[in-house]
Amino acid sequence: MKKKQGILLSVALLLASCMSLVFAKTEFQKLPEGNYQVDLTHASIVWKVSHLGLSNYVARFAKFEASINYNPEDIEASTVTASIDPMSIQTAFPNPEEKDFNNTLATDSGWFNAGEFASIDFVSTSIKMNTETTATMKGNLTFLGITKPVTLVVTLNGAMARQPFSGKPTMGFSATTTIDRTAWGMDKYAPMIGTDVEVMIEGEFFKTDE
Repeated sequence: MKKKQGILLSVALLLASCMSLVFAKTEFQKLPEGNYQVDLTHASIVWKVSHLGLSNYVARFAKFEASINYNPEDIEASTVTASIDPMSIQTAFPNPEEKDFNNTLATDSGWFNAGEFASIDFVSTSIKMNTETTATMKGNLTFLGITKPVTLVVTLNGAMARQPFSGKPTMGFSATTTIDRTAWGMDKYAPMIGTDVEVMIEGEFFKTDE
């Protein structure tokens, strides 16, 4: 009888332990609900594209905005928006005093055509949590006046109820996606300059005072 009671007690403790794990909140779920803005001092948007199949040309955007309307009770119900200034493109092209290649890429009608299209915009349409720390986010990307769906692979890096330097609730993400630039009408020098563009995003987001 004592042996049977011991087994039952062990099973009960195991079940209780499993239940506590099921209902335990992640660090992301402990954050307060509301609006979170990107911290540009800890964020980047970098992209790369094949150059003649010999190397990958790498550049970044230095000026952008992004926000998350965050729902900790149902992370999948959160929404994300972002807007990039194409004039902020930065490359490592040498001798800018002789040729401002950043400005050429930003303004040329065959490239980013910033004079006519002053922003690159993203609005999420769905978020699917695959694990506690990974997600698939779908949304609409408006680029060169054309709006098409894109899918991002997102890693939830971490969250702090009180970030030690700012004192604000903060969360951090990494995300990647690959787009076919010709689908948005940018076909200059294709396929010598690759059509697939890999985009790598890093960002920390802090809660705003609402």
